[in-house]
Amino acid sequence: MSTPALLMNIAGSEWIIIVLLGLVLLFGTKKLPQFSRSIGKAMGEYEKAREMFRREMENATQQATGISKTPNINGPVATEREKLETIAASLGIDDYAGLSDEDLRTLITKRMAN
Repeated sequence: MSTPALLMNIAGSEWIIIVLLGLVLLFGTKKLPQFSRSIGKAMGEYEKAREMFRREMENATQQATGISKTPNINGPVATEREKLETIAASLGIDDYAGLSDEDLRTLITKRMAN
């Protein structure tokens, strides 16, 4: 039997066993858990960096357009109306003086959906 014929008869789960056996032979049983932890930490760092990059790109896009999709509230507010006005101002809504609270909520919801 030739080598290509042997490769065709090996299924996916058998390849996993072969790779795991190769890792055990290469690193040994004592180094394998340490190797696995190192790979896990590297993957965690990669995910953190990817998420940070995504947030930075989102912030840069919001700063370039001048309008944020997330409200920016810096501290506590005394009334519901003050909270709505703060959210409206952070979303770039300027003409809220004559609006009722419900109209302002609707406008804020529409702005955040865009």
